Amino acid sequence: MAQAHDLTALEQADAIRTGELSPVDLTEHFLARIERLDATVGAFITPTPDLARKQAADAESEATAARREGRSLPRLHGVPVPVKDLNFVAGVRCTLGSAAYAEHVPTVDDHIVTRLRAAGTIMLGKTNTPEFGLPCHTENKVAPPARTPWDLTRSAGGSSGGAATAVASGLAPIAHGSDGGGSIRIPAAACGLFGIKPSRGRVSSGPTLHDVSGLSTSGPLARTVADAAALLDVLAGPMPGDGYAAPALPPGETFEAYAHRRPGPLRVALLPNPPVPGVELHPDCRTAVDEAAELLEELGHQVEELSLPVDAALRDAFSDVWKVMAAFRPVPPGGDELLMPLTRYLREGGTAVSGPAFARALFGFRTLSQLLADTLLATYDVLLTPTLAQPPLPVGALRDDTDPEAEFASLGAFTPFTPIYNATGQPAVSLPLHWTTEELPIGVMLGGRYGEEGTLISLSAQLEEARPWADRKPSVW
Repeated sequence: MAQAHDLTALEQADAIRTGELSPVDLTEHFLARIERLDATVGAFITPTPDLARKQAADAESEATAARREGRSLPRLHGVPVPVKDLNFVAGVRCTLGSAAYAEHVPTVDDHIVTRLRAAGTIMLGKTNTPEFGLPCHTENKVAPPARTPWDLTRSAGGSSGGAATAVASGLAPIAHGSDGGGSIRIPAAACGLFGIKPSRGRVSSGPTLHDVSGLSTSGPLARTVADAAALLDVLAGPMPGDGYAAPALPPGETFEAYAHRRPGPLRVALLPNPPVPGVELHPDCRTAVDEAAELLEELGHQVEELSLPVDAALRDAFSDVWKVMAAFRPVPPGGDELLMPLTRYLREGGTAVSGPAFARALFGFRTLSQLLADTLLATYDVLLTPTLAQPPLPVGALRDDTDPEAEFASLGAFTPFTPIYNATGQPAVSLPLHWTTEELPIGVMLGGRYGEEGTLISLSAQLEEARPWADRKPSVW
């Protein structure tokens, strides 16, 4: 018999709208699962049951009134959506994944939280993240590591590892994540989910945590394409003070609508080889992207395999910017000794990057954006790559507290494909189209033109229909 967490987020929303499901009962269902399973999967740093119950009661009252008065409700009204612990929720502890912020309680909401509140969603808690979101695993000093439910000895990836395992383990129907170098798409691949990194400026990073590099953005993690698109509709939109603004959708258009619309025939460039020197692609990741290319051709799209030049320039530029952004993060007095070795290493490196070197790195990102726009994306509609160079790795495999420089290098070798889209600002998605013989999920990534999330969503929904993945469940389900 189906339970509440077997329903998609949109199915839950529809049931709330008709009165078949109560936001209060739905919230209690997920809170009970969190209490039972979170210690196993490491999804949350700070559950917020009292806040969730208050929001659920308010959502239930509003849903009842709307039915009585014949009013419509926001699309995800009453649906639980946890927030990553890099974002502020007024009155709720926000650790940023760091022991240095263990008692930090912000007094303002980030804009994405303002939007989630206005949409009538329920916040179950703050999901697990590594310190300041810097590595692509989710291991810190404030919570147990986030684990993929497909193999509890392996990492959920990062930095949105807590959000991903929450959804993949049935502790939340959908979740907010953020992505500065792959941090939505990496855990989506490790946990068998669909994740969207939106175009730069699609989702506001204000009002307090603006990323001046333009690398980072918030976005959705979900079991289905339509659920992710519906959450993107909630998160998207300019806010006062934003430094970027992606092209708006036409009036009356939604990202969810793209999930129910077939794309026309598309030209797809298959780029299977890591563009970073010295990185080997695991055979399972190559198989996954080859199978995706075959499926695209079966669906009527034209796929052409190409190779990007193997060049260390993007890696080196990204490294400089990443280090500067780590150093830019303020640390409370006396907090430096509480930081992880990797964080200290990156912050020390950031102070050594000169202003001109930082500017050259950012200029390199813009040059890459222009190059892709003028060459590949002038000919091809979509770029197809593996999401990661390897399958999900054991917990601790990427972490090296004794040699943080080696750790940073291993993080780059694990994720040679994802940072490109953070550098250029283009949208990208990770799809769980392949599982290994050991039942480990392997993601493939689609990248599109700036502002064209709709194309990626429509194509992803077509692939999902042809090769459904949401009915696959891990053992903890």
